[in-house]
Amino acid sequence: MADINQATLNQLANIEKRSGKTLDELVGAVKASGLEKHGQIRDMLKSTFGLGFGDASVLAHYALDREGMMRALSGEVSADDALDSIYSGAKADLRPFHEKLMNEISQFGEFESVPKKTYISLRRARQFAMIGPATNTQVEVGLNMKGIPGTARLVEQKPGGMCQYKVRLSTLEEIDQELLGWLKTAYDSAA
Repeated sequence: MADINQATLNQLANIEKRSGKTLDELVGAVKASGLEKHGQIRDMLKSTFGLGFGDASVLAHYALDREGMMRALSGEVSADDALDSIYSGAKADLRPFHEKLMNEISQFGEFESVPKKTYISLRRARQFAMIGPATNTQVEVGLNMKGIPGTARLVEQKPGGMCQYKVRLSTLEEIDQELLGWLKTAYDSAA
């Protein structure tokens, strides 16, 4: 986790250098824009400051939850704390989905789990999947991979989003060989 955290801190420092603005100035621009959604903020940062997709995405996360991101990067927020927050209240019954998925994915090899506000990002050299509640009764698995035809279950997403495909799960039985095959493909492509 320390390598990923340091890489993110380095990326934030490089964003300052490339943009010629401090993080405070960049966050100020985000706040002044009045935008509140990650994708809108990311796109504004790309067009206004000429940032690439990855830099703009990291900066959008930082602007939306600066304190939470810095706590996570410093190791102050544990994975269990993040899961307790994500799977709380009406979504508490969905935590077994997450645990079963993580148990299966851990058999693929090493990767990093990066807690976000509403989901967990799974990363190798780059994000290969994300897991989090979609509703109070469904878990959503986002997948990044190419060359796989979409299906009614493996729903292709519009270009430019955080994931290329999404799968929604309503029962634990839906964590099957088909889904695990897609996850393994995404895992392998993120090396």
